[in-house]
Amino acid sequence: MRELNHLEDIFEKYDTFVIDLWGVMHNGVTLNPKALEAVDQLKKNLKKIVFLSNAPRPSSNVINFLLKMKMEKKFLENVMTSGEAAMLAINQKKFGNTFYHLGPARDASIFEKVKNNKTDLQNCDFILCTGLFDDYENDLDYHKKILLKHVSKKLICTNPDLIVHRGSIEELCAGSIAKVFEDLGGQVIYFGKPYKEIYNMCFDSNEKVLAIGDNLRTDIKGANNLKIDCIFITDGVHRKEFNNFYELNKLLGKYSVKANFFQKELKW
Repeated sequence: MRELNHLEDIFEKYDTFVIDLWGVMHNGVTLNPKALEAVDQLKKNLKKIVFLSNAPRPSSNVINFLLKMKMEKKFLENVMTSGEAAMLAINQKKFGNTFYHLGPARDASIFEKVKNNKTDLQNCDFILCTGLFDDYENDLDYHKKILLKHVSKKLICTNPDLIVHRGSIEELCAGSIAKVFEDLGGQVIYFGKPYKEIYNMCFDSNEKVLAIGDNLRTDIKGANNLKIDCIFITDGVHRKEFNNFYELNKLLGKYSVKANFFQKELKW
């Protein structure tokens, strides 16, 4: 792994750039101007840009969120979310008819087409997890107590991330609930990075792809699973876990991943 000072130095080798959103392009509050410049330059050089996010919402919702942040529409031709992939499976009733929604009310758009099939935990065919309940967003024990007697049901996790940073504040994600459920002995079906299926919706096998992301468990692991090159953005989800290059290398070993390059933030 080597430090990459400028994306400009290597971009010509690749056709397609699969870029994470939260932690690379924005921090949940503001866009990253250097990352925007990099994407703009890729666009000018006629490269394919795919934004791949583990957001537990349909792609259209994420596009609207980015537009409100003042990202230009021209960058948003290819946006895929774990929520979109999960929504397609739910609409096709792949896990049964009725579901219990575990997560904040703001994620209801993911089951809009089948909202009449929402029911309680006792009567559901499966559990649809998009995150933590609004009033208990830092309380995994509360969710564990809810799930304790229902491990015979499948839990559908629409965001495999454990945590995210909204500005400087750390928040738990659906992946943290899924981990609790697995620890209880339950079965989890994941949608999103690092699982191969989501990548098949983004590019063909003949494209030369570079993945860019800040999460070793999802972005970088996903790139490794697909055997594609990647850049690890270090000032993201793992920023508190290392202090120098030696520790950075050890960190990759801890997560059993490899990266070709690293940058503090995405820059051209």
